[in-house]
Amino acid sequence: MGTLSRAPRPVVRDTATQRLLPSESTLPMAPGDLRDRSLSERVPVPVATTMVWRRGFIFLSTAALTGAGGYEMYRVLQVGGVTVLEAMVLALFLILLAWVAFSFASALAGFFVLLAHRPGAFAQDAELPAIASRTAMLLPTYNEDPHRLTARLRAIIESLETTSHEKLFDWYVLSDSTDPDIWVAEEKALLALRQVVGTRLYYRHRADNTARKAGNISEWIKRFGGAYDFMIVLDADSLMSGQTIVRLVHAIESNPSAGLVQTLPMIVNARSLFSRVQQFAGRLYGPMIAAGVAWWHGSEGNYWGHNAIIRVKAFAEAAALPELRGRKPFGGHILSHDFVEAALMRRAGWGIYMLPTLGGSYEEVPPSLLDFAARDRRWCQGNLQHLAVVPAPGLHWVSRLHFMVGIGAYLTAPLWLLFLLLGMLISLQARFVRPEYFPKGFSLFPTWPAQDSVLAIWVFVATMGLLLLPKLLSLILLWIQGPVRRQFGGALPASAGVLVEIVVSALMAPVMMIFQSIAVVEILAGRDAGWQTQRRDDGTVERRELYRKYGVPTLCGVAMAASAYAVSLPLLLWMSPVIAGLLFAVPIGALSAKPASAKLFVTPEEREAPPVLRRANELSASAHEEGRPALVQLREDPQLLAFHLAQLPPPRAARPETVDTNLAVGRAKVDASETFEEAAGHLSSREVFSILNDGSALSTVLQRR
Repeated sequence: MGTLSRAPRPVVRDTATQRLLPSESTLPMAPGDLRDRSLSERVPVPVATTMVWRRGFIFLSTAALTGAGGYEMYRVLQVGGVTVLEAMVLALFLILLAWVAFSFASALAGFFVLLAHRPGAFAQDAELPAIASRTAMLLPTYNEDPHRLTARLRAIIESLETTSHEKLFDWYVLSDSTDPDIWVAEEKALLALRQVVGTRLYYRHRADNTARKAGNISEWIKRFGGAYDFMIVLDADSLMSGQTIVRLVHAIESNPSAGLVQTLPMIVNARSLFSRVQQFAGRLYGPMIAAGVAWWHGSEGNYWGHNAIIRVKAFAEAAALPELRGRKPFGGHILSHDFVEAALMRRAGWGIYMLPTLGGSYEEVPPSLLDFAARDRRWCQGNLQHLAVVPAPGLHWVSRLHFMVGIGAYLTAPLWLLFLLLGMLISLQARFVRPEYFPKGFSLFPTWPAQDSVLAIWVFVATMGLLLLPKLLSLILLWIQGPVRRQFGGALPASAGVLVEIVVSALMAPVMMIFQSIAVVEILAGRDAGWQTQRRDDGTVERRELYRKYGVPTLCGVAMAASAYAVSLPLLLWMSPVIAGLLFAVPIGALSAKPASAKLFVTPEEREAPPVLRRANELSASAHEEGRPALVQLREDPQLLAFHLAQLPPPRAARPETVDTNLAVGRAKVDASETFEEAAGHLSSREVFSILNDGSALSTVLQRR
């Protein structure tokens, strides 16, 4: 370790006319090939005998629970003979029960792991280890609020300075922003931040954001990655304490076979009811689930795209992503790139680990159910793309399992919906269709259509138990662990929070089932999700948008309620938890997007905010200049204009296939305008963006009187 001599030379003259980038230190990163059957020269990380037993426990438990539940469900259906519809219901039940049982087994393992957990070196109050490697802190951004972005970044930098290891870290803001006003505001904010934190803060903007975030990271690696041992990838809403960053570096330094170490980010800054439910659930249930996953994943862990440390050389050699064949949504650049990158690194022999109990790692969550569904739609497409990755040769079977779990997370939604619809269809058939007592062929006894209703209730109760028991286990951990109990404000408030969370989540779950089912159908039909900026403010939704987006779930609820009532009132009552969530989708969506009481769903980070979170919120709340049009800002601020021009890459030679039509049209509009105001008023956002990327065109428009 210790590669200080390879560090890029920092910019000495911190002036507005200087480009905020160090000297390049290139590192090859050729496009990957999923079909490559060549073996890695590295000796793969061995799988310990204990890991074999751990995985055996998970899968045997899953098989046992699924088998027992499936047998009982068969007993429910076989009373009068199993019909075709009942066989379909049984098959769906087995698939869905296996999914639930698998999650339960992993959570159960996490319960016992945390029950016996001793923090050791990863305790927050433990002495910080010594480190020697150079690490790059990468913050990719796409049309994010520059003020809040730099506030979080400054808080992390200041937190790291308290560790006395800050000289081992360089900071890169890697912008893919396409909104011209945000782009210029980014530059202004980064120029101001650099004057505060020093010269180890760099900025780069891509005019062509090929391959989105994955392409953003790989472009940095090719240009600057050779100067660093490790990189920590952040998201725009990420926060990490300096102590956590140092411990991450030490963890990967201490394990030469580790290619990536993932933290467990905790949700913070939730304000709406929806986000507070997510925050509370993630904070209480998340550590147990993550501990269980890490317990049996071992060196075959996963990557969530942010708040993780990565060995740069390993990533460059093994994790370059291919472009999938075919058209969108399945073809093209891989959206959920993180899963694939982890799998490719593991294929190359590097270990992928998770430290679920490290702490000091934070993120935010969308403020409303609609915002969550919009992000989920993009993730759904990315995960379904993994169907093309699963057969890739050389992948570890656990990596393939990660892909299948990610795919199943979305396919289970339409399967649950189909399961419900088939159950209702069987009930409607029994109510309105005359049964065929004596089917074709000889039959000594009639076939009576019937199910064991009492046993069906017990099967339902057992299934719900598997779904809810992990929540209870997390609550038990809180009850018996004094420090954790005090962090949540005591056993009674936490228990009340769990009860309310179960009710609220149960009401929102059917709506998400419909949203995810629609997403799967749209993707299979060839509709691309695109790339939208995530909202991070309040979750306020216009009334028209509420009715438009929640209209389909509401209509599904009406149809289900009418069908169930047509059969019998007991069936309606039986399905009321699902039907209620759908019927009241509009008011639930509206209420869950509004601010919630701070006394409900209290988390440890709210009771006593960590210093890095408190500092980030202070800086975010500080007064700042509201964003103005990019051209106006550059025209009024000569220093900012000089800085912007300095950040532009050298002009490329013009070629027929590379002609920018937006730039050409923008130039024509500027030439036809007599004043700056007239030109700025007629330019579209895309035309302004192209002009900002061309120094001569920008000078022309700014020189208009």
